[in-house]
Amino acid sequence: MLKLKDILDEKNLILRKVCKDVSFPFKYKKLVNDMMEYLEKSQDEKYAEKNNLRPGIGLAASQLGIAERFLVIVHEQEDGSFNKYAIINPKIISHSEELIYAGVGEGCLSINREVEGIVPRYARVTIEGYNINGDKIKIRAREELSIAFQHEIDHLEGILFIDYIDKKDPFKNSTKMRMI
Repeated sequence: MLKLKDILDEKNLILRKVCKDVSFPFKYKKLVNDMMEYLEKSQDEKYAEKNNLRPGIGLAASQLGIAERFLVIVHEQEDGSFNKYAIINPKIISHSEELIYAGVGEGCLSINREVEGIVPRYARVTIEGYNINGDKIKIRAREELSIAFQHEIDHLEGILFIDYIDKKDPFKNSTKMRMI
């Protein structure tokens, strides 16, 4: 299984690279499973504390030192089950006009510090890409899941969430967006 030490820190320049499209056949299937396992276990508070895992719901390949366009999201549902997404060469093909932000702030497994401020995100997005078998897929995401997809796709573009926060006014324009 992945360990926290496998996830690159924000100082690593690979995180600032624009990732290249993945070609098929997809050679990272085991890694995708490892990423999903890490994310699921990291959301179990007791397991995470015992095994020194920082909780997260998404990981991009670049965070593991691979400058290729794929990401994984493991999103816990109200009933405790998980929706798991692995998407290769993702592209946001449409989005809402409405902007939202995470009221508790965004976090990142590559940023090992508290960061205050709001990150404007679209309330709803539609993403196209491919599954690990090379089949075209389309995902519609809203609210928290929409934020997660935008955050991870940004990683593939070399963008970190802290880039969106105004350093002089971290809560700038918060009244123009809906907090979730």
